[in-house]
Amino acid sequence: MIGQYKRFDMNRRPKRQMRVLTPVTWILSFPKAWAHRANIDKTGMPKGLKPPYFLLCNHNSFMDFMIMTKAIFPNRANYVVAIDGYIGMEWLLRAVGGICNRKFTRSFSLVKNMLRARDNGDIVVLFPEARYSLCGTSAVMPISLSKMVRKMGVPVVTLIMHGHHVNSPFWNVGSRKVKPVMSEMKLLITKEETEVLSVEEIDARISEAFVYDDFAWQRQNGVRTRDKNRAEGLHSILYQCPSCLTEYMMTSKGSELSCSHCGKVWQMSELGVLTALDSKTEFSHIPDWYEWQRSNVRAEVESGIYSFSAEVRIESLPNAKGFIVFPESGRLTHDMSGFTLYGVCENEAFELHWPAQSLYSCHIEYNYKGRGDCVDLNTLDDTFYIFPAGSDFAVTKLSLATEEIYKNIASVK
Repeated sequence: MIGQYKRFDMNRRPKRQMRVLTPVTWILSFPKAWAHRANIDKTGMPKGLKPPYFLLCNHNSFMDFMIMTKAIFPNRANYVVAIDGYIGMEWLLRAVGGICNRKFTRSFSLVKNMLRARDNGDIVVLFPEARYSLCGTSAVMPISLSKMVRKMGVPVVTLIMHGHHVNSPFWNVGSRKVKPVMSEMKLLITKEETEVLSVEEIDARISEAFVYDDFAWQRQNGVRTRDKNRAEGLHSILYQCPSCLTEYMMTSKGSELSCSHCGKVWQMSELGVLTALDSKTEFSHIPDWYEWQRSNVRAEVESGIYSFSAEVRIESLPNAKGFIVFPESGRLTHDMSGFTLYGVCENEAFELHWPAQSLYSCHIEYNYKGRGDCVDLNTLDDTFYIFPAGSDFAVTKLSLATEEIYKNIASVK
């Protein structure tokens, strides 16, 4: 462990949501759902299905929690929540049924507490993508999720929500007053099927269910974003210019995205479509641009030339009391072997390594709490928010590289 700090008790048994607090969750959630005219299609839900069941939700914004609360009404639930959600309110999160986890770790305590919550007879809610979608499309999920489905041994229900990314994209959070938003809630796997389906068959069903594209949904449904600043922040995920191929020189303002190197400008329409102002439009669909960047990162990984190294500021989150800022800067490297963090804590040097084969993805943040872009790396007893210095990097590329390195290793085996 790094530093002599009290650690969050991950083994503490989760509480059933206090009955007195269940109406409070409704009061906090329903007005938001009504304001966005949330429509939840439950035609795929058998009328007689009651808890316990395992609810898997896609993840695009904070509004997901509110729509999910409306979807499971009047039932109560236990929710898997990342440790940063507990800051300053551990007692409340535990009281409403929170189950704490550190992102992208293999935690036995998480499995144990989810099974304990199931035994209470309530709904166990998981956002298996483990982070907000970067561009409104599905993220990679681990095969361990399918193994967990078998362990749970209860029906599996999915809630796939649309419009939440368009309303509050991860790269520019806040409400754009998008309405209506829509969701589909359906039974994906019966209790009996959890006992007979293979892990691979379960994984295939989940993967098929978690196919969504918020920008495509926006166009198909004619849902307009009238916010004049709708493109601001878009350069965080679209960090490479498809015209001159330069990285890290994209900027955004108002409804425009531009490259500071070659000067090319794209306009983002109210329907989320990109159009180049003076020449060829390489990508009109934002996820297509994002996946093009992924293909470029994949080429670097496959050729063995991908690497990253930077001086970083380190902030640690060992418990829910708040961040501990390390006074001395450290260094983060990322290459084909994984992430390595070098730093100093309480006058002692340390080195932490996350092997590439242990991380199928990683969590990143854009201008986290006004402190800059960062990558969030976890051990079983600590969480490190790592802020690279300078401007010649994109945490989006670190995220893409993590996934592509993992896939490259898997393909070789």
